[in-house]
Amino acid sequence: MELDELKASWNAFDKRLAESDIVNLRMVKEMIAQKTRRAFDRIYGLNVYYFVVSLLILGVVFPYVYMNTPISTTSFGIVETILVIGLYPHIKKLNLLSKFNLEGKSCHELSSLVLQYKKVCHNETYWTIAIVSIAMVAFYITELGFNQQANYVLGTRVMLVIGLTLLTFALAYVIAQWQRRRHATQMQEIEQGLEELREFER
Repeated sequence: MELDELKASWNAFDKRLAESDIVNLRMVKEMIAQKTRRAFDRIYGLNVYYFVVSLLILGVVFPYVYMNTPISTTSFGIVETILVIGLYPHIKKLNLLSKFNLEGKSCHELSSLVLQYKKVCHNETYWTIAIVSIAMVAFYITELGFNQQANYVLGTRVMLVIGLTLLTFALAYVIAQWQRRRHATQMQEIEQGLEELREFER
């Protein structure tokens, strides 16, 4: 009788231990998932912010400058068109990020989305440089070369505009480098989280 009681007690203890291990694994998995989700939310929020800022520049800031300065309609049209084309990487990234679902997709699917996202980010650098360069060159050519109403003279006013443009580029570069480091850290957190979560799928 004592042996049967001992076996029953041992089996009950073994069951409680197994249940405790399952609970602990679930807690660990949820902690990793929450950390990964927070990193993803920060990246998604950052991309939404960039997209909104781009839309404000496109739809508010530059039109306001156009209406209050002697910028020609041709220059305005060219720059606006190029800025619209420049939104492509933002839209592509937001589309990929909208598919990121920790609960509904496997780690393999999520890792594939991360790789696609990183590829778009890599190409975006060259895309942005090309778009901005084309926009500025087209703007200065049409304004300085063909806008007779503005009466541009290669003097203080023109040099001031060019100086401010270069300063804006310099500030944008510094901010972009800082944001890129933050972005890289968050991407690393997501990739590490997915790697750890993959262990629970085995």
